Amino acid sequence: MTLSPILTAGPEVQLHIAAAIVSIVLGPFALYLRRGTRLHRSVGYSWVVAMMVLALSSFAIHGFGLIGPFSPLHGLALLTLWSLWQGVRYARAGAVAVHQRVFRNLYWGGVMGAGLFSFLPGRALNRAVLTDMPLTGYLIIGLGLGVVAVALVPRMTRRLARKTQAHG
Repeated sequence: MTLSPILTAGPEVQLHIAAAIVSIVLGPFALYLRRGTRLHRSVGYSWVVAMMVLALSSFAIHGFGLIGPFSPLHGLALLTLWSLWQGVRYARAGAVAVHQRVFRNLYWGGVMGAGLFSFLPGRALNRAVLTDMPLTGYLIIGLGLGVVAVALVPRMTRRLARKTQAHG
């Protein structure tokens, strides 16, 4: 492992990585601290700011462009900004359950799920962590997506069953 690919990256990549680290660290605290407390709100707003920086900084990174300078990850950044706005809006409106669902999905899908793709060969994190084995990034992505699938499929199946029972 070497920090060289990160330390020699452009400032937009360094800002993006720093915001990702802050988002990863603060996320569980924001999600699982006792709701409604000053600490929950403070950590939550800090997490929202870190996520905004994470999403906005992605628009300055163009090394993975598929559509001009943009990639599907830039679409995810737009979805992130929308989700942040929605999550804050729901909290202010008192729709706590929806607020929780939006931010939980954003953390686990947007931060952790999308973060897996930082291990694609050629990306700074792949070069830093998998110095001698860049193709191992595909294995990490596959395993991570497998874990997400194993965790989400039973939850989605239960939700679908409840909806079916409610309408049937």
